[in-house]
Amino acid sequence: VQLQASGGGLVQPGGSLRLSCAFSGFTLDYYAISWFRQAPGKEREGVACFHSLDGGTYYADSVKGRFTISRDKAKNTVHLQMNSLNSEDTAVYYCTADDNPSGNYRYRWRDPKIYDYWGQGTLVTVSS
Repeated sequence: VQLQASGGGLVQPGGSLRLSCAFSGFTLDYYAISWFRQAPGKEREGVACFHSLDGGTYYADSVKGRFTISRDKAKNTVHLQMNSLNSEDTAVYYCTADDNPSGNYRYRWRDPKIYDYWGQGTLVTVSS
């Protein structure tokens, strides 16, 4: 499995960005792709998750109502639309994949240890 993240950049507070994660190599249409982020001096935290089984999506409380994760199946890409950005969203964002996303994913998705594959990070900076 390969993941390629893109779309980071500099944006003003209140602005929007869309991150993309192009993926390849899954043998089945059964996987989960999540976005994590890591700010300087902080632990890596889960931001949002897409589960292919039922199209289920999960979000961190800090981004609910502002971020939307979605999949473009034809293009093998997962997007993270980020609106109403603020300085606390500044971080390196990583997309990651689990090719056997079993169990109660409503809670499991937040644990970075369950993921087998990680893409390179893309930096998001929110600043005026």
